[in-house]
Amino acid sequence: MKVKTILVSQPEPKVENSPYFELEEKQKVKIDFIPFIHVEGVPSKEVRQQKIDLANYTAIILTSRNAVDHFFRIAEEMRFKVPDSLKYFCLSEAVAYYLQKYVVYRKRKIYVGKRTFAELAPLIKKYKNEKFLLPSSDMLKPDVPKTLNKLGVEWKKAVFYRTVVSDLSDLKHVTYDILVFFSPSGIKSLFENFPDFKQNNTRIAVFGNTTIKAAKEHGLTADIKAPTPETPSMTMAISKYISEVNKK
Repeated sequence: MKVKTILVSQPEPKVENSPYFELEEKQKVKIDFIPFIHVEGVPSKEVRQQKIDLANYTAIILTSRNAVDHFFRIAEEMRFKVPDSLKYFCLSEAVAYYLQKYVVYRKRKIYVGKRTFAELAPLIKKYKNEKFLLPSSDMLKPDVPKTLNKLGVEWKKAVFYRTVVSDLSDLKHVTYDILVFFSPSGIKSLFENFPDFKQNNTRIAVFGNTTIKAAKEHGLTADIKAPTPETPSMTMAISKYISEVNKK
């Protein structure tokens, strides 16, 4: 069956040169963006219940833009003045760049990983005498605590925000040729909103091994998988699939 419509379970990209817009044009398909999950901040009262005193930490590990936003939100709610001496360990350049929203970049001690937590680990190890705070969501990738424990550093996880299932009732009577998922949470959201969902002729596109596993556990067939050596990005994987099926 030919592909004409795609639903991506994430917010619409803010950049004009997003590969999704290129895909839309090149393959003559319609792409909608609807986040299946969203993030909600945890109130500072709950953070205090986790026995978190921001003054006790000399370094912050930031794994996402959400972590940046919610760390500074909590600091403000707790009336904590973030010291200039605080060290920031950012998962990627994108996270470090986003930090500029809150601090004067050149005046701060900022250490940047390449992309994965394993790549950030040597930088953390170099400063193993610091006291690290890890602001995160309630759904933290298991490799993060595992890596930190292996490094033997003093660290504490603090849940500053939660991943919440979005209300998708508007999609009840809408069908798409392809549904695109990037996390197990997205698949969980689909079935929480539509417990009787049947795949039928809908193609499922999944990114990453944990998402592939979640799809399988929910009885879904993953027709499009990324990343692969041939298609390292989701848009490349979808484009290749559409070229093959729409030709027939």
